[in-house]
Amino acid sequence: MNELIPPPPVQYGMRFTVGEHSAGHVRRIVRAYLRYWEMPELADPVGLAVTELLANVLRHVPDRRCELLVLRQPYGVRVEVSDSSADLPTVAAHDSDSEGGRGLVLVEAMADEWGVEPTGDGKTVWFECLGGTLAPSET
Repeated sequence: MNELIPPPPVQYGMRFTVGEHSAGHVRRIVRAYLRYWEMPELADPVGLAVTELLANVLRHVPDRRCELLVLRQPYGVRVEVSDSSADLPTVAAHDSDSEGGRGLVLVEAMADEWGVEPTGDGKTVWFECLGGTLAPSET
């Protein structure tokens, strides 16, 4: 008898309050989805970028609450972290002595594209990493 196998989910999302150990737990979940989606080559860059975005929530968002959304795309993955702070992040200059902004330098290095979008009640920081199949420009 033939059994129907459901297609893999195309997204994973969760809402939570970021604590000291959240980044490690979330990184393991994201890596599991990347393996399930057959994109294990993205585990390190996506894991590092997620860790940095969650560290920013821990440091800069008073209530530490956020929403994580991981979207499987035909040519990679998009990750969004939304929070309630309207303060937009900035990237520190590479030779800066400033205390903040270095995490976004890592996100910039790990991701193929990233950005921030103000929302009605805060902001969403997102990044995309390509991998797996050929990107449209390579076909």
